[in-house]
Amino acid sequence: MTATQSLSADGRVIRHWAPEDDSFWEREGRRVARRNLWISIPALFLAFAVWMIWSVVAAFMPAAGFDFTTGQLFWLAALPGLSGATFRVFYSFMVPIFGGRKWTTISTASLLIPALGIGFALQNPDTPYWIFLILSLACGFGGGNFASSMANISFFFPKREKGNALALNAGLGNLGVSGLQFAAPLVITAAVFGAIGGPPAVDSGDSTIWLQNAAFIWVPFIVLSSIAAWFGMNDLASAKASFADQAAIFRRKHNWVMCWLYVGTFGSFIGYSAALPLLARTQFPDVESLQIAFIGPLLGALTRAGSGWIADRFGGGRVTLWVFVGMALGVVGVIFFVNAGMFWGFFLTFLVLFSLTGVGNASTFQMIPVIFLTERTRAMAGTATDADEIRRTADRESAATIGFTSAIAAYGAFFIPQGFGTSLALTGSPEAALIAFLAFYATCIAVTWWFYTRKNAEIPC
Repeated sequence: MTATQSLSADGRVIRHWAPEDDSFWEREGRRVARRNLWISIPALFLAFAVWMIWSVVAAFMPAAGFDFTTGQLFWLAALPGLSGATFRVFYSFMVPIFGGRKWTTISTASLLIPALGIGFALQNPDTPYWIFLILSLACGFGGGNFASSMANISFFFPKREKGNALALNAGLGNLGVSGLQFAAPLVITAAVFGAIGGPPAVDSGDSTIWLQNAAFIWVPFIVLSSIAAWFGMNDLASAKASFADQAAIFRRKHNWVMCWLYVGTFGSFIGYSAALPLLARTQFPDVESLQIAFIGPLLGALTRAGSGWIADRFGGGRVTLWVFVGMALGVVGVIFFVNAGMFWGFFLTFLVLFSLTGVGNASTFQMIPVIFLTERTRAMAGTATDADEIRRTADRESAATIGFTSAIAAYGAFFIPQGFGTSLALTGSPEAALIAFLAFYATCIAVTWWFYTRKNAEIPC
């Protein structure tokens, strides 16, 4: 039976899906999987753009007439990380319950709530701060989408192509951060939507800013992406599972170990993305850093999308170990250049950090399917369970773990900006926060070595 022959009456639910069957995969599986992947990527791009809106908007608010303190601005940049990570916990389990097509459509359309709300609120400098706090939390809808998107795509591809597919989905989706940080400073300088977009937030002759455009610009793309997901994607009957089935991961030790490591890679990527524009502006106020801040997230996204093969060739655990060594050295470099007052050294070191997070994001996600297949194979050895059932169980738990680890790691989008904000408030310098990050990377090095790369490691990978 083929996927086409097993379609449901509405043509959207595939009842037979066997990506490990080479003939099925070559005949039609690859085509269907890639179609779902290429619709998923722009939806995830938009999710990241909406999630990180405040990384740019908060930096421009003082110039647009909003009288908020530096601490209040850091809260606006940090809160989407808190809500997005929390949403991810729930989103991790949604695809097997609702189906990938339905959930992608719903979760993408939900981005209209913060995009429209922020756009209208920014048109009035007298808008109360508490409204911005609520809208900042609503941007967490974008953060939540990553967990369900990655879980969904993991079901479509065979093990030999899963790592690359996930790297493409995540890496190109992560480009939404740099896309936002590149596009927003440009679109706020023009009346892109004419009278429909409202008056400028500030008009002082030499400086005219339509700050609301940073949010409004995404609205038409969100609508188009939601329509594409509804009509172009598929639900997989074989991916269906109850929450109870997926909750088995909470009893798996390596779920929690990988949560820790992914906090170090993705948590750093998204946390630095949220914090860098505002951090650079506070530490180097004489430098026009907002025009180049997007380069960091851009490199992180591209290295994630293009480095999956490195982990496939050298082993995810080994690559992850050296990524953390490099990130620890990178933090030392940032501390040095901040204290020396050297912007270009500070910025270039952050570019190295972003690039390393991208490689680490790809390598950690390459590790998860390997770990769970090895663990389930060992656990079911000597039983009557056949190889296909073992693989299905491992795939289900891997997908749930990918979603759940991404949820935990997303708290980095809250704690890193808040760490910098607290350090600046208490000491006038970001150094204390950077030292804390350095200590955390040291623990990641130790954990990766102990469980996955040392001689006689529990699960070599």
